[in-house]
Amino acid sequence: MLSNLKYIFKLPDLRKKLLFTLAMVAVSRIGTFIALPGIDTSGLKELFDAGGAANSSVLGFVDLFSGGALTNFSIFSMGIIPYINASIILQLLTIIIPSLKELTQEGESGRKQIAQYTRYLALALGFLQGLTVSISFLNSNLISINTGYLSYWWFVLTSALTMVGGTAFLMWLSELVTTNGIGNGASLLIFVGIISRMPGYISGTLKVMLTPASYAGLFFLVAVLALVVIGIVIVQDAQRKIPVQYAKKIVGNKMYGGQATYIPLRINQGGVLPIIFASSMLMFPAMLANFFPLLSVLSDALRPGSVWYMAVFAFLIFFFTYFYTAITFNPKELADNIQKYGGFILGVRPGQPTVQYLDKIISQLTFLGATFLAIITILPTVTANITKIYTFMGLGGTALLIMVGVALDLMRQIDMVVVNSKYEGLIR
Repeated sequence: MLSNLKYIFKLPDLRKKLLFTLAMVAVSRIGTFIALPGIDTSGLKELFDAGGAANSSVLGFVDLFSGGALTNFSIFSMGIIPYINASIILQLLTIIIPSLKELTQEGESGRKQIAQYTRYLALALGFLQGLTVSISFLNSNLISINTGYLSYWWFVLTSALTMVGGTAFLMWLSELVTTNGIGNGASLLIFVGIISRMPGYISGTLKVMLTPASYAGLFFLVAVLALVVIGIVIVQDAQRKIPVQYAKKIVGNKMYGGQATYIPLRINQGGVLPIIFASSMLMFPAMLANFFPLLSVLSDALRPGSVWYMAVFAFLIFFFTYFYTAITFNPKELADNIQKYGGFILGVRPGQPTVQYLDKIISQLTFLGATFLAIITILPTVTANITKIYTFMGLGGTALLIMVGVALDLMRQIDMVVVNSKYEGLIR
């Protein structure tokens, strides 16, 4: 995989895709430094520069995924998160709602319609989150209006609309990258945002290391993060291969079938989706507490880093992992297709026994996948609580999983372009 990196500047098509991707990423980074007009964000910057609670809060999660845009209260403060959440919601709804499911089966036109619904929902979610963040910052005096003529609600409304516009622009950029560049545009923008926060985490950690007593804790923290990354690399592509044998058929003078193959079932069926959706669900108590003060008790109980937060987070990860697997994997449909084409799983009778066998296997894999996701999500937080080094709390399992997953996908796409170029060269 790494050996193909030498072709980056040799192949015109690959070089063009990479340069286009870098240009779009540069545009997205420039927008993170364009602050909303008429405000003073000194209090907001002090909060995030201090690290600790800010980096482990819901705001820290949004700031991490937006690449520091929230720290500057910029036009890209919401980042691509509303689009990611909308994509997950629509993906789940296409399984639950029959009319949406029919759209997915209509080919390219149906997919375009689903994509349009996703954009509309992303704008609605972005507007709601923009309102919540603006109200939260103003109520806590983290920012102040310094123009003198903007009223409270007028500022909140214009800020939310501006941030929604920034999200819409990032959605457009991500689609351009997906179409004309390398990798998935939305995932790549989040990946770049996380990477951009690494210098801040490192410098904050170096400031903490004032005494030799902190060295042991830092070594333990780095060791845990390294183990999490290794575990992600191993489990991300791990799969259970179910052997399938197809019977021989003679039609005229030709024989068909008689081949052996396998069904690859991934351990982590849902990828990072269960973690992102669980994180989004845990944002709602903090968001609603700005409108309904009675919910502040619930919001405080689910403060990131607390025991209740980690317990509920783990439960939601298990729930969404099983839910996502249940709606995307149908053992009966797979068993019927195997039998339809004259195949059978070795050692298992066709029909209902095959359905039960596949259901048992996928249940075991789902449990392992959910357990893995819960561990890598909670382990960095637990380690930070043990070592008392909180500067890396923002860089939790979710961020690490996205970083490793996007990096691996990027390498695969580069390999694909290199292989295609070599194949075309042989044809010529």
